[in-house]
Amino acid sequence: MSNVVNLNKFRKAKARAEKRQSADENAARHGRSKAIKDLEKARSDKANRDLDGHERE
Repeated sequence: MSNVVNLNKFRKAKARAEKRQSADENAARHGRSKAIKDLEKARSDKANRDLDGHERE
């Protein structure tokens, strides 16, 4: 005899696996490394400081 399989658990596990795979693909496609994020933040901060430095009183 075969074992009884809970189809709800099987369906939910399959959906979780598909969602995880899609999330991994999106992270690889759109994700940025921490170094790149830090570099962009530093450039943005410098641009803001430079702009504030040119402000008239």
